[in-house]
Amino acid sequence: MSRYEDIFEFTKTSDECIKCGKCIPVCTIHQVNPDEVTSPRGFIELLGAYQRGHLELDKTAKDIFESCFLCTNCVTTCPNSLPTDMVIEEVRADIAEKFGIAWFKKAFFLLLRHRWLMDIAMKLGYTVRTCGFSEDTNRVGMIPRFPMPIIKSGRLLPSLGKTSFLNKYPELIEHSFKPREKQRRVAIFIGCLANYNYTEIGDALIETLAELGIDAFIPKKQMCCAAPAYFTGDFDTVEKLSKKNIEYFETFIDDVEAIIIPEATCSAMIKHDWEVFFGNHEMQEWAYRASLINKKIYMATEWLEENTDLKERLAAKGKTLDFDITYHDACHAKKVQGIHKQPRALLSQNYNIVEMSDPDRCCGFGGVTMQTEKYHFAKAAGEPKAAMIRDTRAKVVSAECSACRMQLSNALYQADVDAVFKNPIELVAEALKEK
Repeated sequence: MSRYEDIFEFTKTSDECIKCGKCIPVCTIHQVNPDEVTSPRGFIELLGAYQRGHLELDKTAKDIFESCFLCTNCVTTCPNSLPTDMVIEEVRADIAEKFGIAWFKKAFFLLLRHRWLMDIAMKLGYTVRTCGFSEDTNRVGMIPRFPMPIIKSGRLLPSLGKTSFLNKYPELIEHSFKPREKQRRVAIFIGCLANYNYTEIGDALIETLAELGIDAFIPKKQMCCAAPAYFTGDFDTVEKLSKKNIEYFETFIDDVEAIIIPEATCSAMIKHDWEVFFGNHEMQEWAYRASLINKKIYMATEWLEENTDLKERLAAKGKTLDFDITYHDACHAKKVQGIHKQPRALLSQNYNIVEMSDPDRCCGFGGVTMQTEKYHFAKAAGEPKAAMIRDTRAKVVSAECSACRMQLSNALYQADVDAVFKNPIELVAEALKEK
């Protein structure tokens, strides 16, 4: 029995569901597994029954509640805006309490709680990676040479950087030559995938800030945002990581204009889910402290488009890059934070954007469980997205989310689609380099 169960009211959400079914056509899991129980209204009904004592939390129920991608499509479609994703996140804590957390997830979350340990693991992984993986240089990824525990053979995984972003740069990079009282400074929260795997994102962000003459402060003690643990139900890890990050952010928050994040999931977790998590679990002081931090949290393209003259600088370059791009709206960007116009406003200055037939359809990443134990669902959800990208004939697909990058890069690889993935910040930095 979870220590949070008596706090969160699943029955309230269940009672407010009018069973209209508008959520079903947009539900990612229902699109690949058309079963009423794995639909938003099915989840909600079962959760209500669970809290009333009419449903045992057995392995069948566990399997059902772990099948949600948490894409939030149902939330945006629901006429009552019911927090289906939130109630599923909450019941996963009960699942973790009853069934425990798989050994490989425990190991992963241990690394997330200790940055120094993750640094060692990633450095070791980079050193020996060629023993177990072959490199796909076109897509910047690795393919297992043979079947491995948890990792499905034949799938594309992100490469490892030789040096992490946080270890590559000094804590403060001064780009401004103005008097100190007129200098601008932002902090960078990089995210785990961009820190260890897609390190070119951070490089591009530093280059962009240099072009704008804005100082970059890189908080060296930043921890994981806790999203992987949150979506899995490991609330002890969520509480530990979010509190440590808040305490650390408070030491420098007044010295920077913003904390910019080139990752949709990390940004959504920090700006939205931390405050919700603390509020739901009667930690009101921490919810308040998170809300104060939130005022300075921005996705990178959001802040750059709204608070600098970057768009004008890009416009001055003109459309000198002769390939089309397409843009994928990450769930945690558009649906959770309303960010979709800003990256397009920047990219359209230099690139021709060919829109997909459904740019905000979930790519199917879905979190740690979906990428391991339920990979068949993730693979199935990625297939139609890869087909949409193929139909645009674009050479590059972009999204401000490395989880989407990992998922879509594999989907493109599986479908043999000739397109690569780049974060919009990378494309901006490339455009700025054009003569």
